[in-house]
Amino acid sequence: MKSGKSIRVVAATLVGALVLSACGGGEAEDTGPASLRVTVWSANEAHLKLFNEIADEYRKNHPDVAEIKFDPLPFENYTTTLTTQIAGGNAPDLAWVFENSAPDFVASGALLPLDDILKKAEGYQYDDISPATLRLWQNDGKLFAYPFSTSPFGVFVNTDLLKQAGQKTPAELITAGQWTWDAALAAAGATQAATGKAGLVIRDFDYKGWDNLSTFWTGWGAQAWSEDGRTCGFASPEMVDAMTTLHKAIFTTKALPGPGTTADFFAGDAAMTITQISRASLLKDDGFAWDLVPLPAGPKGPYSVVGQAGIGVMKKSRHADAAADFLAFLTNPTNSAKLAQFFPPPRQSQLTAETLAKTNPKLKPEQLQKVVIDGITNGVVKPSHSGQAEISQQVRAGLDPLWKPDADVKAVLDGVCAKIQPLLAK
Repeated sequence: MKSGKSIRVVAATLVGALVLSACGGGEAEDTGPASLRVTVWSANEAHLKLFNEIADEYRKNHPDVAEIKFDPLPFENYTTTLTTQIAGGNAPDLAWVFENSAPDFVASGALLPLDDILKKAEGYQYDDISPATLRLWQNDGKLFAYPFSTSPFGVFVNTDLLKQAGQKTPAELITAGQWTWDAALAAAGATQAATGKAGLVIRDFDYKGWDNLSTFWTGWGAQAWSEDGRTCGFASPEMVDAMTTLHKAIFTTKALPGPGTTADFFAGDAAMTITQISRASLLKDDGFAWDLVPLPAGPKGPYSVVGQAGIGVMKKSRHADAAADFLAFLTNPTNSAKLAQFFPPPRQSQLTAETLAKTNPKLKPEQLQKVVIDGITNGVVKPSHSGQAEISQQVRAGLDPLWKPDADVKAVLDGVCAKIQPLLAK
């Protein structure tokens, strides 16, 4: 658990780095060909191969750009690493930004406005971008990051493992109208008991990335905070019910692996995992039989949760003009269609099962329709808030006592609100 002092240091690093990046206008452009650096969260070989292919195509007609380097930063501390680079004077030219830190980046003035640049790019078709996908990345009517990926969460299923445990598959439960969290957790617990492997893994949670639990608690109608961001939601009856169910699934039925235990679904170590379609590239052709289905229905009925990522240009980049021009190329209709293989695009014309299926050979049109397209249409975005770094650390610290078998769920959640309510009310 982090101390209050270290939490404040993390928050100060984020805010201070962005203010520093925003101050003083752009740096003087370097002379000679530009070398651009783009920070991304993914080190996946298939993702980087596609990024580099698009960059190589761009450079064929842009001799003023000598190099475009995609720099993967570890997912678990991506934002902290990025802001530390900014504060240290080593800011990238372009950066991938997660939805949870979007309010701080967008409001800081650290990013270059993109509206005019994208609208003027030949053949860009700016009006094809869904307005709903732009909201998180806008401030005072200006767009500060392109919504590179608007990706709903779904459930990848190891059907071989479920059948080995004598359990119905989610597809069978969906057909019977029984795909609920009660059924999913029961199947996960039974599979763990029968096979010794994990039942359900909420990927990237690992008892630290608490915002990924929104893929679970939203089914109960729970929220981390109110729509206006000023009132804590962790102590609500809906959240208490959701987290009580989760706690039981971890410590009583063993449906989820407990703290300190890791299980990689894509290595065959779990029956189900909640994640996004960009992870489909981890599935092996000679591996287990699998499926992709929507999140189970909760007590409040069917729902969807969406993760978003934007790409922006640092205003103080020494090559801001070249970086913005490359961003326009990277996200034009042609390349957006290519990137849709991993990252659902914000372009309305490309959000069809037929279009997405062309670049997602591992996924069936029905899977793309039910998980991706319907999810984008109906989903809520993962929690985000200004001052997210400090709030996030406080929530994580406040939830630490929950990950024990004898935890008092309501008391823990009341404690989370006691920690973050003063921050939300600022």
